[in-house]
Amino acid sequence: MMNFFRPLCRWLFVTFVAYPICLVVLGMNVRHRGRLPLKGPAIVTPNHNSHLDTLAMLTLFPLNVISKVRPVAAADYFMKTGLMGWFSLNFVGIIPIVRKRENPDDDPLAPCYEALERGEILVIFPEGTRGEPERMQQLKSGVAVLASKYPEVPVVPIFMHGLGKAMPKGAFVPVPFFVDVYIGQALTWTDDSQGGDKKVFMSAIESTLKVLSEKHERPEYE
Repeated sequence: MMNFFRPLCRWLFVTFVAYPICLVVLGMNVRHRGRLPLKGPAIVTPNHNSHLDTLAMLTLFPLNVISKVRPVAAADYFMKTGLMGWFSLNFVGIIPIVRKRENPDDDPLAPCYEALERGEILVIFPEGTRGEPERMQQLKSGVAVLASKYPEVPVVPIFMHGLGKAMPKGAFVPVPFFVDVYIGQALTWTDDSQGGDKKVFMSAIESTLKVLSEKHERPEYE
């Protein structure tokens, strides 16, 4: 029953909530959509400014793959009440991560390993939490840990502009503000440029996000 219920809930959420908000209320311009992975295992790494970021990411994917797209989210926030946890799991499709270890041997990324092995597409915000509107924060190393464990899995950086103004941290109602999305070239751990080093790999993601942000500041018209 659950194998039917959750995909239906995800489809309903994206069709009747995410699409109307992101494509009608806000409006989105997506560059290089063809770089988006449409099958897993894969990882996409957007910057993070707003609660709308997850909705925007879900609208990038075709409806027939939505059930495989899994936003990674903090369990202490999204699972703090039974109703919020139920909705987050079944409608948004999050993978809840417990950030505070109770045991030194616990691996908070274990649910992500399982998802990649099931062939799912992870949405991971490498900043870890929402920052100031339209300002990048320092990236955390979780994505590099996943990439080192699954070196053939593509990691696709994505830069989004506008969502931090449409619904910044602390706001509860979105305001109309046009959103631009820039999708970067996929990186993998096996790329010669990464050298098998987590810091180098995260620097490559950060550099790609910076280049994409500069494309927004100085748009190239094709």
